[in-house]
Amino acid sequence: MKSRMNIRKCQPGETNEILDVINDSAKAYRGVVPPDCLKDPYMPREELETDIAAGVAFWGWEEAGKLLGVMGLQHVRDVSLMRHAYVRTEARGKGIGRALIERLKSETDRPALVGTWAAAVWAVRFYERNGFHLLPREEGWSLLRRYWSIPARQTETSVVLADAKWLAAAKGEK
Repeated sequence: MKSRMNIRKCQPGETNEILDVINDSAKAYRGVVPPDCLKDPYMPREELETDIAAGVAFWGWEEAGKLLGVMGLQHVRDVSLMRHAYVRTEARGKGIGRALIERLKSETDRPALVGTWAAAVWAVRFYERNGFHLLPREEGWSLLRRYWSIPARQTETSVVLADAKWLAAAKGEK
């Protein structure tokens, strides 16, 4: 029998489940992202609660009653930021991330931006395969300072990818 799966908006009481997905998935950053940028746990509860209070709405992939992947969407000024995209280690490679990103794209009419660690080459490739374009480093840093509330060190070690809507708007096209 096939297990039940769906993508749904996460609810306020699911903080523990969201943290479990993020902190499990973020194990992949060990040895890749500069050690001074990593915490243990990778995302503490207070940070997640701060992001949610700042408007990050999480969507999750649930299968057989278990949250296997999450991705957040945050509207900031004139763009939508796709934030905190994570899939549990045991569930990777099954299309969960692709399904979540497609769902979040359908939830906004605004241009979309994604920030990720520069050293997480697999994450950059994932976003490129899903319609995002890597921006020049200096432009990315400028956007990170404009749209995200992250530490300066994280800005220095991150890149930004943009969707086609953002690229067209940046060129003055409609």
